[in-house]
Order: sequence, then C-alpha cells, then structure tokens
Amino acid sequence: MIYKLEDTAKAEQLFGDWQETMIWSCLQKVMGSVFVDDLELPHSAMAFLGDFCFLAGEPLAELALYKPADSGEFIIMAPQNKRWEELIADCYNERAKKIMRYAIQKEGDVFNKEALQQAVDSLAVGYSMQMLDERLFQECKDNGWSRDLVSQYADYEMYQQLGLGVVVLKDEEIVAGSSSYAGYKSGIEVEIDTKKEYRRNGLAYACGAKLILECLSRGLYPSWDAHNQGSVALAEKLGYHFSHEYTAFEISGY
Repeated sequence: MIYKLEDTAKAEQLFGDWQETMIWSCLQKVMGSVFVDDLELPHSAMAFLGDFCFLAGEPLAELALYKPADSGEFIIMAPQNKRWEELIADCYNERAKKIMRYAIQKEGDVFNKEALQQAVDSLAVGYSMQMLDERLFQECKDNGWSRDLVSQYADYEMYQQLGLGVVVLKDEEIVAGSSSYAGYKSGIEVEIDTKKEYRRNGLAYACGAKLILECLSRGLYPSWDAHNQGSVALAEKLGYHFSHEYTAFEISGY
C-alpha cells in the first residue's frame, strides 16, 4: 500500500543529495507531496509536484504505478538510478517515452547583474514588461500556452505567498512570461514560455533576466532545469552553467 507522508523528514535520506528543487519543495512541505511504502520506515519514496514526480530509494512497482488524486493524465517521471529507470519502462511499456533532460548547475554567486540588466533593457520597442499581478495571473491561467507559468498555484493569494513572475506585453496582451513553476524555502524553479508567434524575438531572454534579478533582490535562488538544448542555451546566455543530462520518462495516460 502507498501512503502520503506527512513527516517528510523520514524520506529525506532516500533522496540523498539529489539536486532537484521540486524534491526540496515536497520535503520542505512548501508545495507538492511525498508518497512512500511505509509511514515509519520508508524504503521507497516519490516526490510529486505538478507534472513531475521523482522516484527514489528501493525500486517498487506499486509506487511507480501509483497515481495521486490530484494528478493529470500526463507526468514526467524522473528515476533516481538505472534500476528505477528499468522499472518505469517495464511498468508503462509503450506509454513511457524515454527522454533526456538537462540539469543546470546551482551556483549562487554566478550572476552578472549588470549583464542581466542589459538583457532586460534589450526588450524590443513595442513591448513592455510587468510583474505578475492578480489580473495577469488569471490571464496566464486562462490561456493554454501560458498556464504553466502559474498552474501550480490554486489562486492568486497562494501565488503572492509562494510565487514570483514577470510577463511581456504587446498591446496589453501577454506574449511571454517568466515565472516560478514551483517554490521552495530559499528559491524558485524557473518556468519560461513564449507565445508561438512571438518566439525568436528575445522575449524569453529579457523576461528571464528580469526574473533572475527580482529573485536576487529578494534573496531567492532562481533554479533552472532544461527540457531541451534550446533551454540550455538560454540558461547559459543568462549566466548559468550546464551540469549534466539525465534520463526521464514522459508518461501519457498516467
């Protein structure tokens, strides 16, 4: 049987030094949940937040197949090691699409604030930038392409408490944004999205730089994890450094 763990400290050692902020969000009980095979002495654990889950400890098929009540039909599943990787593939078969994701180093003193401000100032004429307020929060939530900028926050009050974000506007329409996909006690996990017809105009670069500066001014770390090489390139342009690639699975019909 699988249980939701309230005393998340009991699962910390299973995740070890896994440098993934969404795991930290769950363990710190800021956002997300931890599920285990035993409430007192867990041997297997899953950190679950939004469209992501992270499997650690002893590989257990029951846990890999477990579907939390608030999950959707799609999940990105990250295995702690090769044994978990093989188990996920066995459990989900053709529903599991093996992908590579790209971890970015977490370096607190790496950012050049002057260069980031120049990136903000590079925003093309005709566009403007604004911090996410209640109206913009709701507009992001109502549009499919921008929903992930705020999707993990039940309402604006929760976002005010735990989130942070900026959007790019053109003629009062949101065309790009950089926001916290999730938050943990000392930082956020960065999410950047641009409306398809406005891509390749430097909007993600400008609003990404603005979000990093806002984080630094608040003593928060803007963690970045890349879905593709384009995201890696943008991160490096903003001052981050690539760490390593890792295996994950996109599970359809979760």
